[in-house]
Amino acid sequence: MKIPTDKLLIIFDLANNHMGSVEHGLKIIRAIHKAARGFPYHFAVKFQYRQLDTFIHPDFKNRYDFKYVKRFSETRLTKAQFKTLKRELDKLGFLSVCTPFDEDSVDLIEEHRFSFIKIASCSFTDWPLLERIVKTNSPVIASTAGASLEDIDKVFSFFDHRKKNIALMHCVAEYPTLNPNLQLNQIDLLRSRYPNTPIGYSTHEDPGNVDAVKIAVGKGVAILEKHVGVATEAFGLNAYSASPEQITAWLRSVQDAQAMCGVRGKRAPFTKSELASLHDLRRGSFASRTIKRGSKIATADVFFAIPLGEGQVTANDWSKYTEYVAKSDIKAGAPLRFSDVRKVDNREKVYDIVRSVNAFLSESGVVVPGEADLEISHHYGIDRFRESGTTMITVVNREYCKKLIILLPGQKHPEQYHKKKEETFHVLYGELTISLNGEEKRIGRGDIFVVEKGKKHSFSTKGGAVIEEISSTHWKEDSYYTDPAIARNKNRKTFLTYWMG
Repeated sequence: MKIPTDKLLIIFDLANNHMGSVEHGLKIIRAIHKAARGFPYHFAVKFQYRQLDTFIHPDFKNRYDFKYVKRFSETRLTKAQFKTLKRELDKLGFLSVCTPFDEDSVDLIEEHRFSFIKIASCSFTDWPLLERIVKTNSPVIASTAGASLEDIDKVFSFFDHRKKNIALMHCVAEYPTLNPNLQLNQIDLLRSRYPNTPIGYSTHEDPGNVDAVKIAVGKGVAILEKHVGVATEAFGLNAYSASPEQITAWLRSVQDAQAMCGVRGKRAPFTKSELASLHDLRRGSFASRTIKRGSKIATADVFFAIPLGEGQVTANDWSKYTEYVAKSDIKAGAPLRFSDVRKVDNREKVYDIVRSVNAFLSESGVVVPGEADLEISHHYGIDRFRESGTTMITVVNREYCKKLIILLPGQKHPEQYHKKKEETFHVLYGELTISLNGEEKRIGRGDIFVVEKGKKHSFSTKGGAVIEEISSTHWKEDSYYTDPAIARNKNRKTFLTYWMG
């Protein structure tokens, strides 16, 4: 069996609250079973085993002036009595947990077939005991009160290297724990340090405190542990053990916290009212001039304002990946409705280009700066990018400029010239044909060529190429294409910041 992680595991610690009475122990188990009924969690009850004949030094067996000698001696149960309590757990469907405080108790845990072994904080670095526990087939849950990070690392590694299923519990060994001492942020520390390990919270605060567990749930614990008992005329409750009524209130608090936290690890579903509220606050798109049927609509052709009409294109619907074409004439000032336009989404086309560029760069072995933006030039539209286009990475652009130019297999960069900039090109990978004022030259890896100001040049490649460009400062308006159709395409570039990988 493994420690469950599909839903919360909640452990009710009986400890010594059975008071040495099987009947009282059964009463607690049955009362807690009733208190937890209907809640959607894994429930377990925990015992504590000590072989008192050897656990207490012979010279101190009757020294009731020592707190724990008195406590453990007065609440002693026999193996048969513990077996009776364990059978009740099994009958009621509880999982079972037991904390051994000596090696002989581990033997009894195996004999009684408990689901999990719990390591108390005081035993966290009791290496003789840990050496015995690791030999069992039981998953381990370990409390970390008072343990340094170095000790936690050592104990975790001890079990992890032996392929032992282990969970760690944040715990404060103060009974009861005052609010300023709860240190619930330790849950975050454990979760980040041991990311693949269930992390829990063993509680010792006032049993009426239902706030601490909400915080623990919000921090993502997988296990909760709570001391439990039942007050009678013969037996009272200590300051950190919860009654059945308090357990029910505590579990309701757990459930409330889970509901408030919602889903984990993915975006939560949005309610209809939330989406409607957000939609009504968005700006609508309106024609800033008369738009003729069949025209591609640019952002300069529209303005954004409220109120938003039914079925209207919003400002949020515009992006560098999206194009709109008018399906009918739209008058100046009129809203752009989805029924009046045809939407073209180029996002997947852009991402397909990015995937191809990443793959080609990986093949070339060229090292690319990690935070450099990618500039995709699609001179005749993105649908013709594989035919005519290029991608560029600007490494630096000061009084000097360095770029990386990527031509994918089969691409051509159309003819252009510069009035201010002189360029030197160094082929880092592949082969290409360069045309300078109409004269073609085939060049390959390691070749260098210079393009002077005013010289018309174009590139083409069959197998793809990566070129390093070194030049004087690049000016945005200093690229002049000989084909006037390119200049008319105002949306011929797409820029991406997060594209590597």
